[in-house]
Amino acid sequence: MGAWGTAISSNDTYADVYADFFDLYNEGWEVKDVSKKLVEDNSEVIGDEDDANNFWFALAKAQWECKQLDGDVFQRVKQIIESGEDLEVWRNLGASNGDLKKRKAALDKFLVQLQTDKPKPRRRKKKRIVEPVYKKGDCLAYKLENGNYGGAIVLEAVNGDEYGLNLIAALEINQPQIPDSKNFEKSNVLVMSFALWKEEPAISWMYASSLKKDKAKPEVVANIEVQKQFNPNDFSDKFTYGGSINNLIEVARLQFEHEKSGGKTAERIPIRYFTSKNK
Repeated sequence: MGAWGTAISSNDTYADVYADFFDLYNEGWEVKDVSKKLVEDNSEVIGDEDDANNFWFALAKAQWECKQLDGDVFQRVKQIIESGEDLEVWRNLGASNGDLKKRKAALDKFLVQLQTDKPKPRRRKKKRIVEPVYKKGDCLAYKLENGNYGGAIVLEAVNGDEYGLNLIAALEINQPQIPDSKNFEKSNVLVMSFALWKEEPAISWMYASSLKKDKAKPEVVANIEVQKQFNPNDFSDKFTYGGSINNLIEVARLQFEHEKSGGKTAERIPIRYFTSKNK
């Protein structure tokens, strides 16, 4: 179920269904079409006795907010609540008496809400497009704490969505002069072996909102060709999300100090492994 509380909305299934509903609604879909698609796409969830109720609660709440609560959906939710079916699911999953009381109160309040006429339907939200801060292939140079220059390469820039993601790889560059394009092309990716890191490359998807607020203001000193394509929805790459250039500078400092003091030297991964299609 993935619940983190007794409220109607405090579980993963509800959160996912509710978010998916309004993603489509905000794109201009009609409520009946959104509802039909969600039912079709969530057949496995609907067939799971531990999770089905959360699906119907989310669908009912979303329809109610749009002032288009379907009668059949309402009756299904009403039956689930009044029969005690949902409380039985919680009881079978080991909920305490205290949590059962809180859940019952939340269910009763939810049912009352669904029977209350909402004054106005929820307005569609226009999707706000955020462009990435850096271009694909941009070579970023920044000052390290030791006074030298470090560097990072932008492996991807995602245009046309609400996040403006950049995939940025920190490099092993640690030199007194500003690095040029050749320095970037011949460098290795910074691999973390300090503390509890197990030789993981310092590569992260970064949001435009975070990069714009970043204390570090790197200089774009070159742009090189990056032939490979990276998709932020492909989690097989295992790249992290979040962070900032300032974080990369700190990671570089910790890794350089770790190796200088005799710590384990991380595996060397040439940046061309991530930039060339043939690697």
